[in-house]
Amino acid sequence: MDDEREAVEYDAMDHAGVNRAFVDALLAMTPDLSSVLDVGTGTARIPLTLWQLAPASRIRALDLADAMLDVARKNVGAAGAADAIELVRGDGKRLPFADGSHRVVMSNSIIHHVPEPASAFAEMVRVLAPGGVLFVRDLFRPHDEAELSRLVEEHARNDSPEQRRLFADSLRAALTPELPHMPPWAFLGALGFATLALGAVGVRAFVRRTIS
Repeated sequence: MDDEREAVEYDAMDHAGVNRAFVDALLAMTPDLSSVLDVGTGTARIPLTLWQLAPASRIRALDLADAMLDVARKNVGAAGAADAIELVRGDGKRLPFADGSHRVVMSNSIIHHVPEPASAFAEMVRVLAPGGVLFVRDLFRPHDEAELSRLVEEHARNDSPEQRRLFADSLRAALTPELPHMPPWAFLGALGFATLALGAVGVRAFVRRTIS
C-alpha cells in the first residue's frame, strides 16, 4: 500500500482493539523484548501499542511502502517513541538483518500480501534468535461474498467507504487454510514448526511458536 491517500485512510481505521489483542497475546508468552522486529509494520500502530504496554521494548518496524512509513514516522514522533522504535524500509522476503538478530519477530496481516508465504516465514525464522518467539497474525479468507459482506459490516460498520473497501480487499486477498498444491500449511512444517500452534480469533489467525 504505497499510496499516500490509502495509507492515511488505513491509519485512520479503528484497529485499536485487535492490535491490543495481538500485543496482549504476545506479552502472555513473556518474551524477551530487548530486540523485536515487526515485519510489515504499516503505520507502526502495533509497535506503538507494544511500547506503551512495555516501555523497555526496543523495536525495529519494517515496511516496504514509503507512504506507510511516512505515516508511521509521524505516529512514532507524536508518541515520543523515536528512541524505542526504529523505522526501516525493507522487504519481508529479504530482511536486511543478520541471522539470529532478534529475540521476537512479529507480523500482522502481511503474509497474505506475499505471493509465496514460505519465503517470508523462512526469513522471519532466519533472523530469529535461538529461544526467540515468532508471532504472526493474518486474516482468514471468507468462504463467499455473503460472508465477506457480513464481516465488513461487523468489523467496519462505522468506517468510511474507502476504509470498508480496503478491508474488503484484504479479506479477498487473505489466505485459506489450504494453500495451492500442498497440504494445509505444510510449508511451516518444512521450516521446523513441529510444535506449531494455530488459533483463530474472529477473522484472524495466529501463528506462534518459541524457536529453540
